[in-house]
Amino acid sequence: MDSKLDHLFYAVLGGALAMKEKLEASNEELKSFQEKSEEHARNFFDELARRGEKEKEQLKSMLKETLKEVVSELDLATRQDLKKLKKELEK
Repeated sequence: MDSKLDHLFYAVLGGALAMKEKLEASNEELKSFQEKSEEHARNFFDELARRGEKEKEQLKSMLKETLKEVVSELDLATRQDLKKLKKELEK
């Protein structure tokens, strides 16, 4: 009887140890996956920020050119024109 009880005890102990190892391995996999996910998310948002900055500069440049065209078409006085006129008036 002691032999069967010993076998049962060792079987349960072996099963518990196997389950513990499995849980630890799963926990490590989960941590690794989480770290990779955070890194991917960080990289994704960094890339979006870089693209946003690039688009902002392109939009700013395009807007400047458009405003210059509008000022030219409407024949509005520019800052340079006003400075030139001021110098002439001071003479």
